[in-house]
Amino acid sequence: MTEKEKMLKGEWHNANFDPNLLEERKEAELLCFEFNMSKPGSKEQILALKKLLGVDIPKELTVLAPVYFDYGANTHFGEGTFVNHCCYFMDGGLIYIGKNVFIGPFCGFYTASHPMNFKDRNKGLERALPIHIGDNCWFGANVSVLQGVTIGNGCVIAAGSVVTNDLPENCLAAGVPASVKKYIDQ
Repeated sequence: MTEKEKMLKGEWHNANFDPNLLEERKEAELLCFEFNMSKPGSKEQILALKKLLGVDIPKELTVLAPVYFDYGANTHFGEGTFVNHCCYFMDGGLIYIGKNVFIGPFCGFYTASHPMNFKDRNKGLERALPIHIGDNCWFGANVSVLQGVTIGNGCVIAAGSVVTNDLPENCLAAGVPASVKKYIDQ
């Protein structure tokens, strides 16, 4: 099994030294640079985003520069989603973002973790678990979402929160770690 196959299955893999994964991340970094340095809304910027994501751009998707992806093709956006400036998608694991999601500036979605034991960590081992975000969610500025988290439809995540566990639908969550503060009558 290749390191990429292990990565996409959520298994421990060699993320730091595998030449194929290093090449994929280098290509994504170059496409991020191309996107971020292009005139906003230009054909060049849209083409860079399309190449980065590896799919046609969903209807009414807005991504503002700068934005950063480890791979790009492992992040899937729904229609009508808005990504504000300076967001980061550490997409070794798959990231699924629903429709009409508003993502504030400086948000990060982190699918990867490393071993606690430094000997294994120094070998370049990593495990990436998927993130699932439902439709109609809103992420305030500086929200971090960690690996393996599922966020239900209609959630609002307060600025500065760190989401470490699953959140049910239609809740306001805040804090470090984020917890449900109340439910939203939709």
